[in-house]
Amino acid sequence: MKALLLACAALVAAPALAETVAITGGTVAIGDGSTPIENGTVVLRDGRIVAAGRGVAVPAGARTIDATGKWVAPGFVAGFTRVGLVEVEAVSSSNDSRAKDSPFSAAIDVAPAVNPRTTAIAVSRAAGVTRAIVAPGTAGSIFAGQGAVIDMGADMDAVTVPRAFQFVEMGEEGARDAGGSRAAAHLYFRTALLAARDYARNPAGYDGNSKDAILTRVDAAALVPVVTGRVPLLAHVERASDILQMIALKQEFPALKLVLVGAAEGWTVADRIAAAGVPVIASALNDLPSTFEKLAATQSNIGRMQAAGVKASIGMIDDNDAHQARYTPQYAGNLVALAKLPGASGLDWGHALASVTSGPAEAIGLGGEIGSLRPGRRADVVVWSGDPLELASAPERVLIDGIEQPLDNRQTRLRDRYAKPKDGALPKAYDR
Repeated sequence: MKALLLACAALVAAPALAETVAITGGTVAIGDGSTPIENGTVVLRDGRIVAAGRGVAVPAGARTIDATGKWVAPGFVAGFTRVGLVEVEAVSSSNDSRAKDSPFSAAIDVAPAVNPRTTAIAVSRAAGVTRAIVAPGTAGSIFAGQGAVIDMGADMDAVTVPRAFQFVEMGEEGARDAGGSRAAAHLYFRTALLAARDYARNPAGYDGNSKDAILTRVDAAALVPVVTGRVPLLAHVERASDILQMIALKQEFPALKLVLVGAAEGWTVADRIAAAGVPVIASALNDLPSTFEKLAATQSNIGRMQAAGVKASIGMIDDNDAHQARYTPQYAGNLVALAKLPGASGLDWGHALASVTSGPAEAIGLGGEIGSLRPGRRADVVVWSGDPLELASAPERVLIDGIEQPLDNRQTRLRDRYAKPKDGALPKAYDR
């Protein structure tokens, strides 16, 4: 994990604009599970958080933003998405989420495919999302490839950390990719990790060209950081038995930095997940048995897991994950409301915010870089008109790495164009 953090520091350029900014007078939410602080101040310098809280002094010469009557919070971290990889899903030339005919699997790196000008990035930014965990999809192998962490800034340098994790499908979809059964998927997964371990011990002696080789040389090399624990392994599992199988593999491969994704039935084995110390990036709205691996789905899943000691945050796998990262605050707000319903389990406000800020960041080992207003973190800060988990609130200012970002996007421009259309501004279809 230390190597991942060093890579993050080395690979990301310093912010283009170096200045000191003080955001004063607002209700400040740190994003670490704590309660909001009224009349707080957040100080940023050279793209990093210097201090946040009550009684923070404003440095001499700082540019001041008055947030009186507003809320100040860290930018949301979309816990699992395919933002930046897809423009129109049905148009293959604009969809880089999966490589159907590639001879490679684990070695695929999504970073070169991320398009900073994808419509969903600007839309997400306007909704207060400043970073996203971006994963590829599988096609012909249980290994999808290496995912990235990106920012939503209005520039062409979107990738914060390339090759930040490996993604693997181990449920129903993984069974299909492995030949038709979960038994085949688990056998392939275990054998691939063994092959990667062999490669790590003797790269020159590894034969990835043999017809009996389960991994090509580049795929084996890509899995070495996984088996040695240098990068996290995000595994999509929904069914309780699949979750337990993944946890059991940690006994054979103790270095695995396992993160469960989806985990619809996680609440039924929450004690086992907590005992294993495995974080979860779960779907917030799975409340119906939409598939056989989600028969025990409930919206109380995240609340119950957290109550059992699981570090659970929110992701959006298979939930319009290429386009709708903007739903992130709504999902967190739903968990706050759920906590008020008799018999249901949700989250208090502070932990609900953390589930979409510091929680996903910590799950993939980047809690020291993004996801909160703690000192030293990247200055991803959003000034809101009101409570950021309320649908009536909207971002008024978004800063990424301390740089203020535009909030307009294709949708807002279309709205403004047609809300009050003027002569000569309408398409020909309006000529009647």
